[in-house]
Amino acid sequence: MKSERTIHIEKLISLHTTRDPALGDLVKDGLDAVRRAPEMDRLIEQQGVAWNRLWERFDVQVDVAPEWDLSPYSFQLILRLHTFHLLQTASQNTVGMDVSVPARGWTGEAYRGHIFWDEAYVLPFYTLRAPEIARSLLLYRFRRLGEARAGAEEEGYAGAMFPWQSGSNGREETQVIHLNPRSGRWDPDRSHLQRHVNAAIAYNVWTYYRTTKDREFLHQYGAEILLEIARFWSSLCFQNKKDGRFEIHGVMGPDEFHEAYSGTSSAESGGLRNNAYTNVTAAWCLDRAIRALKTLDEPTRSDLMEHLGLTEEEIVRWGEISERMALPLLPQGILEQFEGYGELDDLDWEAYREKYGDIGRLDRILKAEGVSPDRYKVSKQADVCMLFYLFDQEELTALLARSGYPLTDAKMQETIEYYRQRTSHGSTLSHLVFAAVLDAFDREEAWKHYMEALRSDVEDIQGGTTPEGIHTAVMAGTVRHVIERFAGIRLAGEGISLTPRLPDGLSRIRCVVSYRGSAAAIAVTPSEVEVAVVEGAPVEVPVHFAGTVRNVRPGEHAALYPRSVGAEE
Repeated sequence: MKSERTIHIEKLISLHTTRDPALGDLVKDGLDAVRRAPEMDRLIEQQGVAWNRLWERFDVQVDVAPEWDLSPYSFQLILRLHTFHLLQTASQNTVGMDVSVPARGWTGEAYRGHIFWDEAYVLPFYTLRAPEIARSLLLYRFRRLGEARAGAEEEGYAGAMFPWQSGSNGREETQVIHLNPRSGRWDPDRSHLQRHVNAAIAYNVWTYYRTTKDREFLHQYGAEILLEIARFWSSLCFQNKKDGRFEIHGVMGPDEFHEAYSGTSSAESGGLRNNAYTNVTAAWCLDRAIRALKTLDEPTRSDLMEHLGLTEEEIVRWGEISERMALPLLPQGILEQFEGYGELDDLDWEAYREKYGDIGRLDRILKAEGVSPDRYKVSKQADVCMLFYLFDQEELTALLARSGYPLTDAKMQETIEYYRQRTSHGSTLSHLVFAAVLDAFDREEAWKHYMEALRSDVEDIQGGTTPEGIHTAVMAGTVRHVIERFAGIRLAGEGISLTPRLPDGLSRIRCVVSYRGSAAAIAVTPSEVEVAVVEGAPVEVPVHFAGTVRNVRPGEHAALYPRSVGAEE
């Protein structure tokens, strides 16, 4: 052989497993697939065609002023990086497979591929553009209802108690000890007490149904999930005889800094009383389970109730709990993160920032000093503010009003500001939440939080977490933020709602959303909105904008202007 001669080697692999459909002899099937495969150039071409189809459906195009961009990375590039990772985690290839979205995707060893409540941030990313993917991911939970029922029964509860960390068969996979890298000690880990994962699952089920009006999914799968989750919450609640309110004890909220009441007899077992996020979302779950039952036709409703052994008395109790859920308040009248939070010590935040610099993981810092974070008004992510993130103001106001808590704009702002001052943002999700909740009254700070969330993985702002795996929830949340918050695009059963709020640095946003199978390309600028529905789409798309409704037909391109639309009213 001559020296310095270039050799070109092509290697083609066909992977077959016993989980594949249409099984035969695995070895023979693999060899046949390799033998029948086209040339490498053709395979590369097919790969490009497949990705182009995905980008046409999922790409979000953003025009950003140069001074607002992130150096050395562009805003557009990071959005596409996030979209790429999400499509690597779940795409049309996922449909029909028994999988969901791991908290770190398929990119690293962190959390061992387990499924968390992160679904609440991720699944709407797919519901908006490819609902068939979201539907398939939701079936991961339905197939594990049996294990969730067993988990509830083992703890003395009814219904389904989904685990905080779910693996292959849906059992609880959460660790019971956790290494603190600052101290080198293994501390108890009580994060399995985050029962609000049930609320995240119910939220995704209802959001999918509300967006798609997929009655077949609700009848066959979704309603049963909602009813069994409602049963769990009902069994977890007990009524306080003094005031008639229903309470939930022994849980943790999304703020993972508080696991127990420090220095009390319950510190060993862990758990808090009446965590605001847990109580409010539990009340919401109970109400949505009742609504789901009313949505079913009578034969389906009767069959499902008989299948579950569900009684009318149980349903009545659900309504009572959702209307009389305990909501502790601080003296100034804002929601208390959990019962007793207001009695905790204040932390000298400036002293800790000066001493440690980055205090995101304040829990590890305090524990390394021999102090429990349970003693202080500190939050990894303020779970009370999560309520303003998950629910729009009208829905949350109505939900809280049922429990006798009036929510005004001023009170909402006061609540957000109170917890903002006591949050270390130890989770990148915290920046995402505050980017959304601050947008109404402090857009400059909201933008800063958004940019922190946007750059969190590409710059590894937490100093070592990204090499363990990307954060799917934050990636999905940053893309959704551009679509849902900046462009103001929301889907519901009655059409597409548009309420754009572009920041000063963004001059145009373009994306594609799916409404009942019709793909609608939407472009938003400060002065107009353009909506184009593809030729041959199955239905016309009602667009709600500036107080009017415009039905955009398949093949039509409509330009909508706020002033001209308003003049037609």
